[in-house]
Amino acid sequence: MNAAERWQRMVEAEHAQSDRARWEAPPSDHWKPYAENFRADPLRTDDELLDRLLEDVRPEDRVMDVGAGGGRLALALALSCGQVVAVEPSQSMGSVLLDEARTHGIGNVSLVEARWEDAEVEPADVVLCCHVLYVVHDVDVFVRKLNDHARRKVQVVLYDRSPQFQNSPLWELVHGEERLQLPAVPELREVLQEMGVDARFDPLPPHPSRGFDSVEDAVGQLTARLYLAPGGEKQKLLEESLPGLLVEEDGIFRIRGTPELTPMVVSWQPRG
Repeated sequence: MNAAERWQRMVEAEHAQSDRARWEAPPSDHWKPYAENFRADPLRTDDELLDRLLEDVRPEDRVMDVGAGGGRLALALALSCGQVVAVEPSQSMGSVLLDEARTHGIGNVSLVEARWEDAEVEPADVVLCCHVLYVVHDVDVFVRKLNDHARRKVQVVLYDRSPQFQNSPLWELVHGEERLQLPAVPELREVLQEMGVDARFDPLPPHPSRGFDSVEDAVGQLTARLYLAPGGEKQKLLEESLPGLLVEEDGIFRIRGTPELTPMVVSWQPRG
């Protein structure tokens, strides 16, 4: 089994476990309940990831953001380059992106509402893909398309482990089994090596978990993330257990003992 096949097996196993745990069919737009949380000020000056990405962007560049979400990076990058093409399959995320572009008067961003695998787009100088690959089945095909659409640079951003790792203790609590993990940087390194891609791996400072505004907020968000039926026995167990599992710091509630996640900017010059 090669690295891409191992990646695919991890994704399929995690998805199958999630499907077994669901109490209802997944929505057609997974991001609809969360899209509003992805708004960000494109004029911000305190974003280390954005600063790192901008090192590879020139004023005349056409930049493509694959899996652009609500435009957190796409809109900020648009202020420093000629054009940004945002590829995003989620209608709710795309709506947030376009609304933020209008709000801030950013007119050099265009939206392609499609999965990357299906998107028909022209090449760009820089192709960016941020926190998307974790759930991609055919990672080698996906990455090859990123490579083939970049004229000068490919930038992929992933954490050292998948973001849902931070909920693993609670998954085991309510579902009674170990949470299977999605692939992340270690697995991507192996995939790229097998593809013959000479990539640079630049770590950024570790991030604490995003946290919650209150215990009640934690219950609401984790009920959705853990696929619990509202009012069911598993949700009641979560609600009873959470106060002892959360720690408050500066008004933010985080799961006790949750490790930080280290973001990594993986970049390379495209090859034919």
